[in-house]
Amino acid sequence: MYRISFISRFLTTLVVTLLSFSKVLSQTTSYKFDFGDGKSAKGYTKVLSSDVYSSSKGYGFDLGSVVSSIDRKGKDPLTSDFITSDKPFYFSVNVPEGNYNVTITFGDLKEATSSTVKAESRRLMLENIVTKPGEFVIKTFTINRKDKQINSSETVKLKDRELSKLDWDDKLTFEFNNTKPAITGLEIAKAKEEVTVFLCGNSTVVNQDDEPWASWGQMIPNFFKAGVSIANHAESGLTLGSFMGSKRLEKIMSVIKPGDYLFVEFGHNDQKEKGPNDGAWKSYTQRLKFFINEAKRIGAIPVIVTSTARRSFDSTGKIFNSLGDFPAAARKAAAEEGVALIDLNVMSSQFYESLGAEESKKAFVHYPANSYPNQTKALADNTHFNPYGAYELAKCIIEGIKLNKLGLTHYLKDPTTTFNPSKPDTDWHWHESLRSNVVKPDGN
Repeated sequence: MYRISFISRFLTTLVVTLLSFSKVLSQTTSYKFDFGDGKSAKGYTKVLSSDVYSSSKGYGFDLGSVVSSIDRKGKDPLTSDFITSDKPFYFSVNVPEGNYNVTITFGDLKEATSSTVKAESRRLMLENIVTKPGEFVIKTFTINRKDKQINSSETVKLKDRELSKLDWDDKLTFEFNNTKPAITGLEIAKAKEEVTVFLCGNSTVVNQDDEPWASWGQMIPNFFKAGVSIANHAESGLTLGSFMGSKRLEKIMSVIKPGDYLFVEFGHNDQKEKGPNDGAWKSYTQRLKFFINEAKRIGAIPVIVTSTARRSFDSTGKIFNSLGDFPAAARKAAAEEGVALIDLNVMSSQFYESLGAEESKKAFVHYPANSYPNQTKALADNTHFNPYGAYELAKCIIEGIKLNKLGLTHYLKDPTTTFNPSKPDTDWHWHESLRSNVVKPDGN
């Protein structure tokens, strides 16, 4: 009897210990990866070209990536070999929800390289990192991984289209792209003193998973140094009311902290609500003020962003306001509550007008048939942006941050250069991701 009791207690203790150990492994928040099939750098986990992601391992190349390892037989194990591919490739790591500082080493001992890094649902993190032969560049950025859990019993009510989005899965996924990417090392560490910028909005703000769609919210991480993390909770088709109804604001309030920011841009879909208490000066204004006061209550900093203008030209070549009183209501709410306003409605109009009625199509999803797989008909969308349009609007947001003299200015990579939306970039290039989709986002 004693022996059975002893064995039972021993097995129970062993199971608890193993479960605890498993939980610790699943909650790992620090990694150092050495990429390539050559010798392993001390203190790093070696990532071979054959390492495919699995949930049991918790890291690896993902989404069908085909990569090559090149070993230059150098003295330093970390920089003597690297991973590359002639197509975009993906590397995923399972980490808990939160903010992380990510450090990547780029370069090749013998050839010049050029790398671009996107993450999760095509967030632009690093753009055109170029190295000369024998040169190695180290870059660090801060990234947010979110999940839908609010507390032990409540979750964000995701749309069906969101269930497969990389933004909502249980791992961080990095996309390496450009003409000659060369990745030698990657480090991930839990961020401790970061500022988080939470984005609330619709399809003009959300991280779009697929080419050729894009929004400014997925471009702005590229403009910040480490220390600022962008947590984009926007989703296509949402209004202020449905953002709250799907518990997205509740989710944000469960993780936001004093000193963080809450950026709010709505109007396109709110405009379509026709109830007796709806409209720019009723529910829209009331809800905007609710968002503002929720942020203030926690000690966060609210910022109101007016809706992007639609591509709607009049006969004189000017953008006419298709959003009614909603931009004016947003301006008034921000003024009455004494919070910062970024007038994206005005700046986006200036941007389109500078290009002209025809050339402005280059900022939107306007593509002839067969530009993308399974696209049998032309795409002509005057609301949703392609990567170029999204990138220029992100520059407008950055300019608005500077004009309002927000504390975020100190974290900008280039805090002194100004952007004039009437003089946009003309030679910017986007290295496309692999996935594309011809279905328009909700809220057209």
